[in-house]
Amino acid sequence: MSANLKILFALTLIHFTGDFYTAFITPLFPVFVDKLGLSLTQIGIIAGTMRLLAFIIQPTVGYLADRYQTRAFIFIGLALTIVFIPLSGIAPNFWVLLLFVALGSVGSSMFHPSVTGMVPLYAGSKAGLSMSVFNTGGTLAFGLGPLFITGYVAYFGLSAMPATMIAGLLLLIYLWRVIPQPQSEGMKRTSFLGALQESLGDAWKVIALIWLVMLLRAIVGQSFLTFMPVLYVREGFTVVEAGGIYALFIVSGTLSGLLSGHLSDRLGFKPVFLVSFLCMAPTLWFFMQLNGNWVYFGAVLAGGFVLAPLPLGVTMAQTLAPKGRSMVASLMMGFAYGLGGAITPIVGKLADSYTIRPVLTLVAFVPLLTLPIIALFPKTRSNG
Repeated sequence: MSANLKILFALTLIHFTGDFYTAFITPLFPVFVDKLGLSLTQIGIIAGTMRLLAFIIQPTVGYLADRYQTRAFIFIGLALTIVFIPLSGIAPNFWVLLLFVALGSVGSSMFHPSVTGMVPLYAGSKAGLSMSVFNTGGTLAFGLGPLFITGYVAYFGLSAMPATMIAGLLLLIYLWRVIPQPQSEGMKRTSFLGALQESLGDAWKVIALIWLVMLLRAIVGQSFLTFMPVLYVREGFTVVEAGGIYALFIVSGTLSGLLSGHLSDRLGFKPVFLVSFLCMAPTLWFFMQLNGNWVYFGAVLAGGFVLAPLPLGVTMAQTLAPKGRSMVASLMMGFAYGLGGAITPIVGKLADSYTIRPVLTLVAFVPLLTLPIIALFPKTRSNG
């Protein structure tokens, strides 16, 4: 069975568009700090709220998406993100900023489970590679979004951010014409817990292990992505340069995510997981030892390993539990990513007390905790 490239491209474009707008917030944290006088704890609260909403909303939307054949979750969610994230540029205080970011994050949480659940339907025999390409839409957006928005704000100012929603709304019209109706998983008579049990089946123990690994990865990744821009602006880089470091971290992960998806189709998930997490801690530690222009090299190296396993958790879980694709995707991308990101207020509080660099250096060693868990993974591949 061959892949439907047109539909896969449209699904990836949704992922790119939503995440492109979502990526505006984090690299602008130094600008919001200057404009609104925010503390690192408040920065952590904003970042944590973004991820916590994913943790709360994505599993629920994943459950509903598996029950009902509707595009509403996709297009209402994408519209919320396109509209409210740009409005953050005119927020007059911390609370309004938090509200706009929260509404935009709700939108992001709504479209992710549905579109991720649709990918395997159009992937043919290359589920691992297709999911990696789809994931590339998001990671590339998180790489290009910071470059665009830091340059845009540096030139036009924060107050001009609402104008950026025009391009997104035009893309929304195109996507409305292309995206097909999602296919229901036939769980309309099942409760949330019943759907979860039916989705996971006998694979629930292994999926729980995958989820725990993805949770620890999310804690590491979100801690670095949240506080990197503030760290480097405080150490003398411009906002645009700090946005470039952030972008290199993400874009490197985009390329490594494609490679990891390809390798998982050929070698299986387990060895790719092991290599990624084994190399993650030393490269992050090395990144924290660098200064000056060497920081750009460190961002490429560390970002490549931190983001390489991102598509693997979703694809492996969907391979083991194919009956609830959207539900499983929401557990890996929403529940793990969101709960891991919700730790950022704690990291921010520690950074207020001990400064950012030593706190991130400590966080760099968290991936080592995943190695004994990954050792328990079964040997499996996305294409059987």
